[in-house]
Amino acid sequence: MSRQITLPVQGMTCANCVLSVERSLKKAPGVAEVVVNLTTERATVVLEDPRAAPLEVLVQQVERAGYRVPLGEVDLLVRGLSDDNDARALEERLRAVDGVVAAQVNLVNERARVRYLPTLAQPADIQRAVQRAGYRAILLTEEAVDIEAQARREEAARQRRLLLLGIAFTVPLFVLSMGADFGLWPAAWVEAPWWGWLLAALATPVQFVVGGPYYTGAYKALRNRAANMDVLVALGSSVAYFYSLAVLLGLLPGHLYFETAAVIITLVRVGKYLEARAKGRTGDAIRKLLRLQARTARLLRDGQEVEVPLEEVQVGDVMLVRPGEQIPTDGVVLEGRSAVDESMLTGESMPVDKGPGDEVIGATLNRLGMLKVRATRVGRDTVLAQIVKMVEDAQGSKAPIQQRADRIAAVFVPGVVSVAALTFAAWYWVLPAWLAVPDPLTRAVVNAVAVLVIACPCAMGLATPTAVMVGTGRGAEMGVLFKSAAVLERAGEMDTVVLDKTGTLTRGEPRLVASEPLDGRPVDEVLAWAAAVEQWSEHPVARAVVAAARERGLALPEPVDDFRAYAGRGVRARVQGQEVVVGKPAFVREQGFAVTDALAQAVAAQQALGRTVMLVGIAGRVAGLLAVADTLKPEAREAVAALKALGLRVALLTGDNERTAQAIAREVGIAEVYAEVLPGQKRGVVRRLQREGRVVGMVGDGINDAPALAQADVGIAIGTGADVAIATADVVLVGGDPRGVPRAVDLARATLRTIQQNLFWAFIYNVLLIPAAAAGLLHPMLAAGAMGLSSVFVVSNSLRLRGHRPRA
Repeated sequence: MSRQITLPVQGMTCANCVLSVERSLKKAPGVAEVVVNLTTERATVVLEDPRAAPLEVLVQQVERAGYRVPLGEVDLLVRGLSDDNDARALEERLRAVDGVVAAQVNLVNERARVRYLPTLAQPADIQRAVQRAGYRAILLTEEAVDIEAQARREEAARQRRLLLLGIAFTVPLFVLSMGADFGLWPAAWVEAPWWGWLLAALATPVQFVVGGPYYTGAYKALRNRAANMDVLVALGSSVAYFYSLAVLLGLLPGHLYFETAAVIITLVRVGKYLEARAKGRTGDAIRKLLRLQARTARLLRDGQEVEVPLEEVQVGDVMLVRPGEQIPTDGVVLEGRSAVDESMLTGESMPVDKGPGDEVIGATLNRLGMLKVRATRVGRDTVLAQIVKMVEDAQGSKAPIQQRADRIAAVFVPGVVSVAALTFAAWYWVLPAWLAVPDPLTRAVVNAVAVLVIACPCAMGLATPTAVMVGTGRGAEMGVLFKSAAVLERAGEMDTVVLDKTGTLTRGEPRLVASEPLDGRPVDEVLAWAAAVEQWSEHPVARAVVAAARERGLALPEPVDDFRAYAGRGVRARVQGQEVVVGKPAFVREQGFAVTDALAQAVAAQQALGRTVMLVGIAGRVAGLLAVADTLKPEAREAVAALKALGLRVALLTGDNERTAQAIAREVGIAEVYAEVLPGQKRGVVRRLQREGRVVGMVGDGINDAPALAQADVGIAIGTGADVAIATADVVLVGGDPRGVPRAVDLARATLRTIQQNLFWAFIYNVLLIPAAAAGLLHPMLAAGAMGLSSVFVVSNSLRLRGHRPRA
């Protein structure tokens, strides 16, 4: 049956654009007809077979043509997910909703993120789809940031109430039943007709009230053509309960196992309660970031101070920030000087000096002076909001290692039910012929129940997302932002790091690093006369000379007349009537100034250090030598040493000349250098390393190094907090500290190690204990306790990452 879909398309400007979109969409399988309207900016697609070309494929075709399909995105809080099988089943239900392009359901934080086509679907449709699947869905908006935390508290409280109810009935039931087995109670009690009914009366509330959510969850899972942990618990406890009921009614011979059914449910509930509490802590990092935000702002309006809620601040408003107060939102300093503590976002412990013209980040702390700040970004556009969204995106994504575990988990529960059925059959029909089994039916039931109860798909489902959630949250606290779980995994496998020089190891701006007087004038006088001429030039080297003069508080001589600039060579002018020339040695020689052999040697010595050398000529004589260089960041050596300590191969990649590159490399301790490489060629260097079998991380500023960052297995952008929103790399370092690179690698490895530990535990637990239960070596009550604690172990192991301390 054919179907018509309308796609909004952005970026078309002419008839050629229309043809490009049409041609690209027609390449999608199942597309019968395409009509693109430039005026309405919409593409109407007729599909012969809608299943052949899902919406995601059509969107990709438009984007492949170079245009964009604007998609809506909605986040929902989903209540009632039992395990990873439920999450996968719900993902499938959501993807089946007409208009949904992509859906991700995260079991750990109980959130669903859905991308949809606004022309076909709305958030309410998605919410109804979740509810039809049997779960409660709450649309998350900016006004509902506390709903998630409240829902987690309610869930933990509900688990606690059910646990206490279970304990209240299970403990006396267990004491009475075990006491009877060990002969602690009078025989007249145990043999009385009311004894069995007393045990049944104590077990029934546990089975159907405390265990009620397992029945509900099992029904929903089976209705969605999935099988989860609830199916196993409900099936295992029901077999023990209804078998005992049949014995009590005289329908079957055997022993009563009411206490087994009750203990199974109560012990699993203990695990679920502890798991709910632990899972609540996995999202602490994001909640901590959100709590950083100021609630109000003090604005300057019509000359008066007015305090308003943060939501009312608009771009262009002028804010007053006193010492000790948080900066309400991102902005630019208009007046005042202070030291601002940015550690909560960048991980940098030292406050950063701020003055007029400097950018400040919302939620950071003003330490010293009064600042007058003009707001430049508000709401979702702020650095803090971008960081939170980036962390949420990473936490909601799936790592490749998790996808492999998902494939196993998808067939796990049906497999366990099959093993339980085989266990029952073996102990009831086969083994009694070989072994002396006194009560085959009872033994078969007990062992089959043990198999059902010991199996734990939850641990497999929680192994990866809990570690990713805690790891990415810890990264945000350190100023390291991973854009997805897959990136986190790749960063943990990285064995080679290629560092761009400018802006990564160096400050990215030239500074005066040496000045030598040559004709008897004081060095400050030479610098002042040079700066007097250079102040009229826009060249970065000229700005470095002027900045150095101002830092020393030098008064620049004037007037300056007849200024002339010679591109890439130097400048000349008349200062107080005397001719002054500042520039490269060759240029100064051309202007008639004598350059002696001794002076040439001094120039060569500075150039050997990778510095740009200028000579200053005043009144016919060379008066001084100035050397400018892009200086190393103070943390660069420590960063490189930390990368080497992690066992990484470190290389330097730069467009600078070989001499400058080698000088910088020697200073930081890098032996492998690629110099004089153009931006477009940097990608080739990365590709060459990858061909050697290396997993390569490229570190750059995210702008000039974009092709290399994209080619690398892991692209790491290093910059300031203001760059977060526009950075396109896989990993973003909020601060400019290069030590963030080894911190990112160290954290990624720790997270990957935790995931591997979790998966090992989840699999080895099931591999060892399911056969043990089938062999009759494990009582169902012990199995229930072990199953409940297995998930707790996985979550608790992941929570250890909250205390991760980087080596650098």
